[in-house]
Amino acid sequence: MAIGPGTILYVVRRLLQAVPIVVGIVVLNFLLLQLAPGDAATVLAGEAGGAPPEYVAQLRERFGLDRPMHVQLLLYVKNVLTLDLGYSFRNSMPVSELIFGRLGPTLLLMGTTLIVSVLSGVLLGLVAATAVNTWRDRVISVAAVIAYATPLFWIGLMLILLFSIKLDWLPTTGMEDVVAFNEGWDRVLDIARHLVLPTLTLSLFYMALYTRMMRAAMLDQRGMDYVVTARSKGLAERLITYRHVLRNAVLPVVTMAGVQVGSLLGGSVIVESVFAWPGLGQLAFQSLFARDFNLLLGIFFLSACLVVLVNLIVDLVYLVLDPRIKLG
Repeated sequence: MAIGPGTILYVVRRLLQAVPIVVGIVVLNFLLLQLAPGDAATVLAGEAGGAPPEYVAQLRERFGLDRPMHVQLLLYVKNVLTLDLGYSFRNSMPVSELIFGRLGPTLLLMGTTLIVSVLSGVLLGLVAATAVNTWRDRVISVAAVIAYATPLFWIGLMLILLFSIKLDWLPTTGMEDVVAFNEGWDRVLDIARHLVLPTLTLSLFYMALYTRMMRAAMLDQRGMDYVVTARSKGLAERLITYRHVLRNAVLPVVTMAGVQVGSLLGGSVIVESVFAWPGLGQLAFQSLFARDFNLLLGIFFLSACLVVLVNLIVDLVYLVLDPRIKLG
């Protein structure tokens, strides 16, 4: 697909349409967090061993928590629109610095998981659909149901038990061996070894989903009129499958991959906690218990922007996969 003025105009229009959506998400997240009991002032006072009410009131005034809710909301929305995510009093750092310091590991985990799960799901779904009602189809379908129904934390713990403790093949936690002071390719390989188990844990659920979806889409496309026409022209079944059916069947999988980015972020919270992966998921988990709402809202805001961006990329991928779709 050539990048012309129409494509650029389409991208700009979609980004402008996303602005009110993101602002709505920011407002909704702020209001939902106000329903949570406690705040940063009570947490810090509790850590101080039970501070007097005067000290708690001083902390609330310092953090701006003594203002009416609507004033806090308007001030927060104004700051977000100027890309000011606020200050984390719990960590004594700007929220943006904390988030961008953890963004790299999360994007690495999410990107690897997305690639592995989509490619594996498409491949397994293709194998199951081309061998429908055979032992390969049954094995893949049963395995997909089991992987889909198994909790992520249990899968992670079992993988640690097998590959880290019993076989001693892979590290248990962390992103890299910090005491080894690896550099260059040695550091890349070390990070890759630490990435295997978290990626495998997070990929299994989505791989099962994409496998079932790909299988159903392949079987549905094989009954379409264009496939019957291709067969009547004498085209080989393999050629019909890989040149025509596969390209159309993969479209629902691409759509679902874009939609699942939000839940992928949610799943990374569990996986990062199990494997002590230093990403946004673990940071969100810690900020929730510390009642660090500024930090938590900043993570939610970045997650919303990431979902919008990925869905825009999915729409552009659609244009490449299906020439019938126009930029109108």
